[in-house]
Amino acid sequence: MTIPKTFFAILLSCILIWGCQNEQKEQQLAQREQAVSKKEQEFALKEADYISLLKMRDSLLTKKDTLIIQHWPENIAGLWSGRSVCRESNCSEYVIGDQRANQWEFISDSTGLYTRVIDKNNKTVRVYNARFDSTGINLQFSSDTSATKMATLTVDLNPLTNEVLKGIQTININQSCTAKFYVELTRSTQR
Repeated sequence: MTIPKTFFAILLSCILIWGCQNEQKEQQLAQREQAVSKKEQEFALKEADYISLLKMRDSLLTKKDTLIIQHWPENIAGLWSGRSVCRESNCSEYVIGDQRANQWEFISDSTGLYTRVIDKNNKTVRVYNARFDSTGINLQFSSDTSATKMATLTVDLNPLTNEVLKGIQTININQSCTAKFYVELTRSTQR
């Protein structure tokens, strides 16, 4: 018994059609799997954002109840007359012996302690972030990223009396040169 060629052709066509449909189904299945995977990733990102927001909310609620506002001690808060003299420098902007005279104001608000340096034209030159503890006063300033020269200034002051603060100001420019100033602040008559 021989199988006619037409039956063979029909059988072969059915196998090919069934194989093509199977391949299409596999492609559709792969596309669905990719879509599900993408949605799972999006959901994971949203979940991470949600958890982050919850943590931030919880921290704000906790801090609201335990908010500690720092203040300068009365013997430091207010205006001081400042004089600084360059003692050491490898920067072209500063020469040993350079002198500066400014007003320094020790202020605080709900965000922390600050020290504002004011020039003789009553304009603010810079505002330092401040820390105060039993070892002394530490002031930090960094120029913002838009400045042509990146300057980092630190000032370490030691309260000697209620009328005199002394210390060292270190200026670093573009991380290539350093200047050190001796700083002496005396209590201003106007507070």
